[in-house]
Amino acid sequence: MREVMEFLQFAFVQRALLSGVFIAVGCGLLGVFLVLRRHSMMGDGLAHFAFATVGLALLMGWAPLYVSIPLVALASLLILHLPTRATMYGDAAIGMVSAVGVAIGVLLSSLGGGFSVDLFSFLFGDILAVGRMEARLALGLVVGVVVAILLAYHELFAVTFDDTSARVSGIRPERSSRLLAVLTALMVVLGIRVVGMLLVSSLLIFPAVTALQLCRSFKAVLVTSAMLAALSVVTGIFIALWLNTPAGATIVLVNAAFFSASLLRRT
Repeated sequence: MREVMEFLQFAFVQRALLSGVFIAVGCGLLGVFLVLRRHSMMGDGLAHFAFATVGLALLMGWAPLYVSIPLVALASLLILHLPTRATMYGDAAIGMVSAVGVAIGVLLSSLGGGFSVDLFSFLFGDILAVGRMEARLALGLVVGVVVAILLAYHELFAVTFDDTSARVSGIRPERSSRLLAVLTALMVVLGIRVVGMLLVSSLLIFPAVTALQLCRSFKAVLVTSAMLAALSVVTGIFIALWLNTPAGATIVLVNAAFFSASLLRRT
C-alpha cells in the first residue's frame, strides 16, 4: 500500500491514471455496440491505419494526434462506404484499409530513417508519457462519447439489435453507423497511447465481451463494460509500475484475466 501511495505522488502517474480511465470508459461503452453489431475488428483496422498517420506526422515533424484524429476518422467512414460501392463485406473493407495503412506506415518510416523511439511508443503504447494536452483531450472526448450515447441511445439500441426494424420505424441506420465509426476512430487514436496500435482493439473488445458474460440487461452491460475497462487500466498501471513491465501489455493481460474469471463464474 505504501508503494501505491508513493506512485500516486508523481504527476506523470496521475496523468496516466486519469487519461487511461477516461479512454477506457469511452472504449468500454463503444465496444458494446461494436461487439453486438459484429464490427469489433474495426478498432483493429483503424489502429493499423493510424500507423500511417503517425508515420506521416513524425516524418513531417507534426503533432501525431492532430494528424491522426481527422485521417483515422475519414478512414472509419471509408470502411463503411466501401461495401456500398463495391461487392464486398465489411470485414474485407477493414482488411483493405488496415493493409494500406500498414504499408504506408512502413514506407514513411523507411523514408524517415527507420523506426524511431517515438514510433515505437505508438506501436506498443506509453501511457506513462501522456502529457497534459492528451489528458484534457481524453476527458473532452469521453464526455462527448457519453453525451452522444445518451442523446442517441434509443436509436443506437434499435440499430444494434435489428437494422430492418429500425429502418421501418423511421430510424436511419447509416447515421448511427457513421456516428459509431467516427467515435470509435477518435477513441482508437487516443487508446494508442494507452496500449499501443497493436493492442488498442483489446480495450474495445475485452470489457464488452466480459460484461456480456456477466449481465443480462443492455444498460447493465454498458455500465459494467465501462467499469471493467477503467479497472483494468488502473490495475494494469499499478502492476506495471510494481513489476516494471510494459503498461500496455499488462493492461491487456488484466483484461484477459477478467474475461477468464467471467467464464469461470458462468460454469
